[in-house]
Amino acid sequence: MSTEQALEYALSEEEPPPPPEPRRAPDYLTRREREVATLAAQGFTNHRIAAELSISEYTVANHLRSILKKLGLRSRAQIPSRL
Repeated sequence: MSTEQALEYALSEEEPPPPPEPRRAPDYLTRREREVATLAAQGFTNHRIAAELSISEYTVANHLRSILKKLGLRSRAQIPSRL
């Protein structure tokens, strides 16, 4: 892109496209991931989630990794914003 084209583009009055909508949990998560996400959003520890769902803590951790990846999140503290 030439300097002239860059200036023309920068000074144009076109608005940039809106950012994409954040992914919502029900659309991208399995039933079990939704269960884990709901409990994590309520502040349950991995140990307590495992006990509630009769699964291992390792399985809970795997579900949480998958949930964060699918929803584009960085921490479990962000999960409630997507439920």
